[in-house]
Amino acid sequence: MNEPLPEQPLLRVRGLAKRFGALEVLRGIDLDVQPGDRIAILGASGSGKSTLLRCLNFMERPSAGTVALAGRVVGRAGGGTGTGGEGAPRVYDEAELTGVRQRVGMVFQQFNLFPHMTAEANVMEALRTVRGIPASAAGERARTELARVGLLDKAAEYPARLSGGQKQRVAIARALAMDPELLLFDEPTSALDPELVGEVLRVIRQLAQEGRTMLLVTHELGFAYHVANRVVFLADGLVHEEGPPEQLLKQPRQPKTQAFLARHREFDF
Repeated sequence: MNEPLPEQPLLRVRGLAKRFGALEVLRGIDLDVQPGDRIAILGASGSGKSTLLRCLNFMERPSAGTVALAGRVVGRAGGGTGTGGEGAPRVYDEAELTGVRQRVGMVFQQFNLFPHMTAEANVMEALRTVRGIPASAAGERARTELARVGLLDKAAEYPARLSGGQKQRVAIARALAMDPELLLFDEPTSALDPELVGEVLRVIRQLAQEGRTMLLVTHELGFAYHVANRVVFLADGLVHEEGPPEQLLKQPRQPKTQAFLARHREFDF
């Protein structure tokens, strides 16, 4: 009997590099993301975690390497030479990148809500301007997603009247409304007061339980341990170590991973 073929990765990253002038932030990232993966990305400040997510969403265009979404490589081969793997920098068409961003949703540290729009209008905005959905249908979808994150009663409120945790949940609802195949969370609780962190993490845990595919940059090690199925540790712009949470968080093999985790457990008791 023939062995079943392995499932094609939803996202395949090869040799991804990003430079800002002479500064190499990413130096050749290889990563496969299967449907349903919940990958926690750890690393010290400056290791390239946020830049990696921004390259996967093409808010930053990679300097070299390839990103393939559902088997299709984004962009086309260009001239010149690149460093950090996979040859020359690729050429990207803005219309193609708009389509990618609809499929790869992003939730930021600082919420990025429009202050002059209500919570409902913030969630509706991309549905109307990018998808061209009529206002009535966009509003219905916005209310559905606000209810999913426990904020239907805040639909008519402006961001200034919402707590940080509520703003972040509106931002999650906005991302969900676009039906993304992959969700990227860039330290979604780092800007929150400690008492508000739990309400955001509960929503993310719920999405994980629904089978959503996600990459989560976080320093919440306990959350990563209980929710992620894989943990990736970045150091010096490279994947330094990766593995299941039980192994990487409890018995890391690499000295840099060990030192990072020791610093984050310094005050455990």
